[in-house]
Amino acid sequence: MALDGIRMPDGCYADGTWELKMHVTDLHRDVSLRVTGEIHIGGVMLKLVEKLDVKKDWSDHALWWEKKKTWLLKTHWTLDKYGIQADARLLFTPQHKLLRLQLPNMKHMKVKVNFSDRVFKAVSDICKTFNIRHPEELSLLRKPRDPKKKKKKLEEAEEDDLELEGPLLTTGTGSIYSSPGLYSKTMTPTYDSRDGSPLSPTSAWFGDSPLSEGNPSILAVSQPISSPDILVKLYKPQSLLDKAKINQGWLDSSRSLMEQDVKENDVLLLRFKYHSFFDLNPKYDAIRVNQLYEQAKWAILLEEIECTEEEMMMFAALQYHINKLSIMSSDNHMNNSEKEVDEVDAALSDLEITLEGGKTSNTLGDITSIPELADYVKVFKPKKLTLKGYKQYWCTFKDITISCYKSKEEAHGTPAHQMNLRGCEVTPDVNISGQKFNIKLLIPVADGMNEIWLRCDTEKQYAHWMAACRLASKGKTMADSSYNLEVQNILSFLKMQHMNPDPQFIEPITTDINPECLVSPRYLKKYKNKQPGYIRDLISARILEAHQNVAQMSLIEAKMRFIQAWQSLPEFGITHFLAKFQGGKKEELIGITYNRLIRMDAHTGDAIKTWRFSNMKQWNVNWEIKMVTVEFADEPSLSFICAEVDCKVVHEFIGGYIFLSTRAKDQNESLDEEMFYKLTSGWV
Repeated sequence: MALDGIRMPDGCYADGTWELKMHVTDLHRDVSLRVTGEIHIGGVMLKLVEKLDVKKDWSDHALWWEKKKTWLLKTHWTLDKYGIQADARLLFTPQHKLLRLQLPNMKHMKVKVNFSDRVFKAVSDICKTFNIRHPEELSLLRKPRDPKKKKKKLEEAEEDDLELEGPLLTTGTGSIYSSPGLYSKTMTPTYDSRDGSPLSPTSAWFGDSPLSEGNPSILAVSQPISSPDILVKLYKPQSLLDKAKINQGWLDSSRSLMEQDVKENDVLLLRFKYHSFFDLNPKYDAIRVNQLYEQAKWAILLEEIECTEEEMMMFAALQYHINKLSIMSSDNHMNNSEKEVDEVDAALSDLEITLEGGKTSNTLGDITSIPELADYVKVFKPKKLTLKGYKQYWCTFKDITISCYKSKEEAHGTPAHQMNLRGCEVTPDVNISGQKFNIKLLIPVADGMNEIWLRCDTEKQYAHWMAACRLASKGKTMADSSYNLEVQNILSFLKMQHMNPDPQFIEPITTDINPECLVSPRYLKKYKNKQPGYIRDLISARILEAHQNVAQMSLIEAKMRFIQAWQSLPEFGITHFLAKFQGGKKEELIGITYNRLIRMDAHTGDAIKTWRFSNMKQWNVNWEIKMVTVEFADEPSLSFICAEVDCKVVHEFIGGYIFLSTRAKDQNESLDEEMFYKLTSGWV
């Protein structure tokens, strides 16, 4: 036997080589190579391919170290540098694998994704595939487990799988349409001949794939819920704690899918993770708008977000209208669309959604003076064991401060009460039919929050005071260019909830309206003692009554209004996590939104204390004890330990929202991935 064939007790051979065991997943073969620690990864793969002697394109393959859950992507690194020894077992496997994605519209699609890329990059490539701009707003979520169901039927999930073929099968193909993540002034919108709605460049990719089904922009088309049974089968969170548990499933954006135990053909949910929608423009975002609408629709139907009965009927009416127009546009797809395009453009010119960092009104008004409000407003300070009601004051709203006087004549004297609204929580409490227009304010003080309620007499008064309160909570005055737009948005939101008093204009109840698919189970149960047929007719009549307020809207405008109404709900954009605060004795909730952190009661959801990101100096994580600490400019630091979720998830939400706040319209460069990782990873 040759000298180099003598194996030593430690597993090495006499010439210093040792056996490296590898498994080739494509061929289901185990292969051993004689190597030294000085051979680099590229050399190992080259020797392996030569030994296999199989004619195949191996360019997408890489080595995966199972025990350490690490991709060996630095091909110039040696085995010694990676710390690989004879006891290691490596997989030689493709980096791109099939993943089953559930989109916000609840449809499943199979897409090839790079399992070695960080999740942030993988999501960007997925969004390029679907032509969704601003992929930084989305991420991947594990499917929530319903504790009531012991076993999940895989067949149910696979019923509506669609596999993307051709260029869509692999993400990030470098197509001319492969960078939809940025705003571009040179983008030219095209329109679908069916209904005049914007048609994205995705149409160039689908071709004859089964996805298209005769409509190349199917992802931009809303599909009505076919049966109430679908709602019954889907998981509905029963409490705030259930909502917090759903958020345990967000994947770590700075690690790859394989590192997080995601296997080929696993099901993941593609969702809008950060509720800060930048430059939402229907002209270029047909697919993005539709998927946002779908996520909002399902959030309301599955009771992931609370709304009043009047608001539910408004959402149902908009949903019914969108379903109706979607079906009509499918039936009349050969019609000339020029007139419809003009109508859509006209509607869009009047329709803008006020978003943080988004569009603002061009009307600046007199920039030398700050507008003020002054009117009689009823004020109430709720306290335990009190029977006192609202008391009327003459209130003036200047800058970000409300001053309350006993009468108009005393307005030049000392106010009876004064409230600085910076950093406060503003919650609407409105009942149109009952003519109740309340504004609930939670104003931060040293030991928590002061609760003050304002009651307005009319919709117009409410809209102006509500808009002023929302701006003041962000430290902005009524001189801000978004104030008038905010007032108009509130008024239009209220107008959509009005019931039409003239029954002759209400269309007769037909079989095409299915209230069980338009209204959440909670409001169906309200009529549980009635006859089923009577319930159906009663709710259908209410939906058709509300429909009169939205019946003239175009398809795109209706979707945008639905998204806008969703954004107006008090609970919108709050992501809940279970946490234990330093000094606290019991578990509470921490809520994270685009601009603040909220300490909340775990059972009622009431805000206990709010901290604005704008007042934040820095945030850190003690990875050993899993404690998040946030330091503020003029307040004591906040420390909490996350329960039932990795603190990295919470850390990423805070950093992610900070990252999104840096976006600007005039940015021409691509997304700064490294800046995202620095803000969200904690160790980069």
